[in-house]
Amino acid sequence: MTRGRIIFLNGTSSSGKSSIARELLDVLDDGVHFHLAVDAFGAMRTKRELEPDELDAALRCTREGFHRSVAAMAEVGNDLVVDYVLSEPWRLRDCLAVLHPEDVVFVGVHCPLEELERRERSRGDRPAGLAALQFGLVHRHGDYDLEIDTGALDPRACAERIKAFLPRRPTLTAFTRLRRRYAAEPTR
Repeated sequence: MTRGRIIFLNGTSSSGKSSIARELLDVLDDGVHFHLAVDAFGAMRTKRELEPDELDAALRCTREGFHRSVAAMAEVGNDLVVDYVLSEPWRLRDCLAVLHPEDVVFVGVHCPLEELERRERSRGDRPAGLAALQFGLVHRHGDYDLEIDTGALDPRACAERIKAFLPRRPTLTAFTRLRRRYAAEPTR
C-alpha cells in the first residue's frame, strides 16, 4: 500500500491556512484529499469550562492525538491537507517523529502582521493578539519546501502555486532536513 501525501500548511492564526486548504481541495485533481485541521479536533472537545492545568493537559493531548491521526490517515493511503500552527517547538518535533518526512510537503504560510491583526479583528472568533503572539514563533525553525504570502496572493492563487509546486518538490524534503537537524541537537 502506498502512503498518502501530506501538504502541511503552517502559519499563524488568521494567516489564511483554512482558506488555502479549501481551495486546494477544489484545485487538486489527482485523487481524493482530506482537509485535517486541529481546530476541528478542538471543536470536538467537551464544552464545559476547564481549569488552566486541565485545559493545558487537554490541549497537549489533543495536539498529540492530531499528529497521530494525520500519520494514521496518511499511512493507509489518504492524501491530506493539514492546517496547523507550530507555535511551540515540541509540536514540530512530535510531527517530525510521527510523520514520514518524505511524504510531507511543508508549506510556510506568511502574512504581514498588520494584515493578520486586521483579519483577526474582522473575524471576531479569535482572542485579540493571538496572531501577534504566534508571529515570531511559527516560522522559527526556518525551513520549508515552499513559502507563500497571503498578504500578496489570494487563497486560490496560493492553492494554484502549491499545486504547481508538487511535481517539482525536492526529494530531500524540509521535514527530512529538519528531522536530521533536530536529531543532532540536544533535547531541551
